[in-house]
Amino acid sequence: MYLIVTRSFPPELGGMQSLMWGLSRELSKNFMIKVFADYIDDHKNFDDQASFSIERVGGIKFLRKYRKAQLINEFIKENKVEGIIADHWKSLELIRSSKKKYCLIHSKEINHPKGSSLNKRVLNVLENVEKVIANSQFTKSLAINHGVSENKIIVINPGIDPARELNKKTITKVESLLKIKSPRLVTVSRFDKRKNHEKIIMALRNLKQIYPDIVYICIGYGEEEDNIKNLVKKLDLEGQVMFFKDITEDLKNALIAKSNVFVMPSIIYKTSVEGFGIAYVEAAQYGIPSIGGKDGGASDAIEHEKTGLICDGNSLDDIYSSINKILEHKKYLEFGNNAKKYVTKFQWSKIIEDYKKILN
Repeated sequence: MYLIVTRSFPPELGGMQSLMWGLSRELSKNFMIKVFADYIDDHKNFDDQASFSIERVGGIKFLRKYRKAQLINEFIKENKVEGIIADHWKSLELIRSSKKKYCLIHSKEINHPKGSSLNKRVLNVLENVEKVIANSQFTKSLAINHGVSENKIIVINPGIDPARELNKKTITKVESLLKIKSPRLVTVSRFDKRKNHEKIIMALRNLKQIYPDIVYICIGYGEEEDNIKNLVKKLDLEGQVMFFKDITEDLKNALIAKSNVFVMPSIIYKTSVEGFGIAYVEAAQYGIPSIGGKDGGASDAIEHEKTGLICDGNSLDDIYSSINKILEHKKYLEFGNNAKKYVTKFQWSKIIEDYKKILN
């Protein structure tokens, strides 16, 4: 039996939640699995449909990690456990067991100044695991630079499920919303400094001169939302930018599929960095190429000049010229076809084989 210990799990929504669900589901096809996850309202219906055991741990957040560790330590004493797979170094910090441990790393959570108390805590946990599983080559390099032993690290990109078939009614709704607007740029992400919406909007002001009917579709929410909306107003781009949040998965997928380019030229902001960028891969499943930033793990998800472009997210000129380059002569059609073929390598049916190799 393998234990999967996670702070992020469905029915809560999010990239980490999807990753840990996919990993648990796929491993359960070959191993006995038990998941220890944080409590969330309305979890019962979801948990009852899973093919493996899920134990939820509630209580005050500060105390929850101690209670969860205690439950796991007791469970290990009473059951035959082969190993423990964790979503985060903090999920392993209080587990006292000689069982083999495997820890996923994603970038931001290990990006603390070398020698700082947090860096020491990270290293103390990761020095005692069998394997550190990095989500990209970038995250592997980041870990090495912060003191993690290179021989412990293996890169396994996040897995994805096959793209959902698009609902015809939803497609019709999207076509009605977008009307004659073209070309169409789209971003699906939180509104935060790292995602770089501001520079995309600033580039849009110039792109509008070449493509008067251009539209930029922003799907998401976050602390920078008001600032971004104010910038759109200030630059007189309200006719070019459309905002969506709290929408169905169907509508989100249809908006992506009916766009021409996915744009997210992420930057490093303080300690926050894009470790991989599953959103690029999700767009590629619908034949939509991406523009990503050079700072972070986007180059694992995007093949430069084949499935999209990697640019300098700190340079407004580079963002503008990259968008223009992919729109010129409809280059996005060629890149989009390539992207759709390329991302099949990220499907869970293939990614899970890498996990099975290190567990067997």
